[in-house]
Parts: sequence; C-alpha cells; structure tokens
Amino acid sequence: MQAQTSTTLPAARGGLIPGFADPVNDAQTTFRAALKALAHPGRLQEIVAHCGVPAGLSPAMTALLLTLADGDTPLWLPPEVSADALAFLRFHCGCPIVPSPSLARFAAVPTGFDAPALSACHPGDPAYPDLSTTLLLEVGSLVDGHAVSLTGPGIQTRQALSVTGLPDGFWRDWRLNHQQFPLGVDVFLTQDRWMCGLPRTTRVEN
Repeated sequence: MQAQTSTTLPAARGGLIPGFADPVNDAQTTFRAALKALAHPGRLQEIVAHCGVPAGLSPAMTALLLTLADGDTPLWLPPEVSADALAFLRFHCGCPIVPSPSLARFAAVPTGFDAPALSACHPGDPAYPDLSTTLLLEVGSLVDGHAVSLTGPGIQTRQALSVTGLPDGFWRDWRLNHQQFPLGVDVFLTQDRWMCGLPRTTRVEN
C-alpha cells in the first residue's frame, strides 16, 4: 500500500470546505467500501471518493463521516478537535455533537488525540445491539508494526493485520469487547485514504 495525496477541492463560497465532489455517487461508493471492510475484517479498503478535508481529519475518516453521519446520528469528537472540522461536520452532516462517547452513534478520533476506552462507548441494548457506538480511529500505519492474527466471520482462515498508533491496551480491550457479543463496539481503523473494519465478532491473537 502506498499513500496517495488527496485531491484538493476548491473552497466553497464563504470559505467553507466542500464535501464530496459527487455527493450521491461518492457516498454510495464509500458506503460499499465500509460494508466490505466489515464483511472482511482486517482487509484494507481504499477510499476512492474525493472530498474536502478539514484540518485534523484524514481523507478516509472525512469520507466515512460524510457517508455515515447525519442529523439522526450523534457524534463524539475529542474536545480539542479543530474548529474547521466541527464547522465542516455540522454543515455537511448536520450531526449533533455530544459530550460523551457513551451517547454517540459514531465516535471519531483523529491523529494526535486520546481515544476513549471501548468500554466508555455505548455497547448497544440487548433488544437493539445495532444502536452501539461505532469508533473511527486514525492510526499511524495499516501496514507496519507488530502483526496480529484475526479470525471470525468473514475471514476464511486467518487475516494478518499490522497497525501502528493504536492506543495502549487496545487489543486487550478488544478481547473484552468481543466477549460482550451480541453487544459491543465496531471499529474502523483509518489511515490517509485507507481503512479496515473490525466488527465486534472478530477475534484477535498476538
């Protein structure tokens, strides 16, 4: 995988950063990539849609939020996230910003910010496990670092995943998260224009 430079889109009138270049097709393409990432845990997917990227966010995280977040999906962000990112998401997604990941349908953590513990996110309700928080986490690399072995639904035998920049204790917390199934948190790891999915059904071994 080689990092690719994102396309720079012209600023919208009034200086607001634009969203998708082709809103309908780009959202559909990104949504299919997100579904594929969850269907095949740990397998890298490239975000091919282009959009404006506010300060502090990556192209992949921005595209996922433009696709998944809307007025009915509360979003949590680290309190120190840039004003540009907040204005961008409020305008293009219309999503309410909530003060705790336990109140959020999506929690997004850009590079350089502390991620909440998985246990601090909403695990869903026994009657509605799909109402859990989905965590979008920007990492340093999706091809370097210590490799872990993933197993579970969507993986034929084993899937290797090498990641740098995860929070301390992430894989330990992931094992506890997996044990809550059918409750639990789903995760997207993002880096530049790439992402991979970690649904709560996935098991990890060092």
